[in-house]
Amino acid sequence: MSTTTTSPTPESEGPARPGRLIQNESTMEIPVHLLFRDDPDPAPVPARPAVVGRRQGTGEQPRLRRPVPAKAPPAARVDPELVERRARVLPGVVGVLAGACGAAGCAVTSWWAGVVPPLAVEALRLPAHAGAGLGPVEWAACAGAGALALFGFGGLARGRTGRAWVLGLFGRYRGTVRRTGLMWVNPLLLRRRVDVRLRHWRSEPMPAADGNGVALRVAVLVVWRVRDTARAVLGVEDHETYLRECVEAGLARVPVELPGDTRDSAEAAGDALTRLVAADAAPVGLEVFSVRPVRTEYAPEVAAAMNRRRIAALDARQRAGMLASVVDSVEDTVTRLTVRGLVELDDYERKALVKDLTVAFCAGRGDQGP
Repeated sequence: MSTTTTSPTPESEGPARPGRLIQNESTMEIPVHLLFRDDPDPAPVPARPAVVGRRQGTGEQPRLRRPVPAKAPPAARVDPELVERRARVLPGVVGVLAGACGAAGCAVTSWWAGVVPPLAVEALRLPAHAGAGLGPVEWAACAGAGALALFGFGGLARGRTGRAWVLGLFGRYRGTVRRTGLMWVNPLLLRRRVDVRLRHWRSEPMPAADGNGVALRVAVLVVWRVRDTARAVLGVEDHETYLRECVEAGLARVPVELPGDTRDSAEAAGDALTRLVAADAAPVGLEVFSVRPVRTEYAPEVAAAMNRRRIAALDARQRAGMLASVVDSVEDTVTRLTVRGLVELDDYERKALVKDLTVAFCAGRGDQGP
């Protein structure tokens, strides 16, 4: 940055004034890194200088523009191939008829070629026919009829309530079958059975923590079902494993309290777990209804110390309650004696009476036990 120099002045006018580093202009370009050189940890600055406004004759510091927060990336769009849609299937009667026709065609072709054993002809009471054997035409007819029989009988499937078939052909999703009863499905399609009933899963003890960061082991009960079979089967490798990992991630973010604590905290923890797990499992077609802790205990490494701490806290609470009860009893006794005029006590006698009554009541409560 250039500076202005001043002409020499006579000694009578005093020492020369230093040149100005920044000229007194209304607007000028100043590199941002020169404005805050005393900052021990300056923020990274852009390469080009920023234009800063400054009033004339004032010591006002230049105003910096507030950084504009970056926009959040748009949500990922769902792959249209991974959305459940109905597959095309035929009634089971079609497959049965096709298979029966194919089997009948094979039998008729064999009889026409004369390769049916005589005993079978007599048993079935078929007319005798002396064929020339299996030629190219007969072989072609048998092959076609056999293929029809295999295609008809091989495509028969039985749909059950609460079960679905996810169909695929050469790695491409072709639809989902939720029908029940006998039906015919293309035998070339790959079938994957999916349980779409309402299911519950009780987990093994998983690591968690309470509000103070103490390590816990929590077993949860998850009520869920498969809502979108295409995403559940094709979106992840194993949707049940994915659900278990979502539960573990939720327990790592939500503090869980022991059963002896307040009920409201346990309900709040269950609601928070349900919301987190449901949000994580929704993209893969799983619908989670509830995630509730059913058993909570301290981790083995801290169980002994925390149990002693809880016993000591309970004992202290019991002692405090007993002491409050004794004090109330002593106060009530002394007040009744003095108000009714049964005794007249000065300060010394009052203190002595209070002391004796406190010892007596404490001894009586100690003999009764907790």
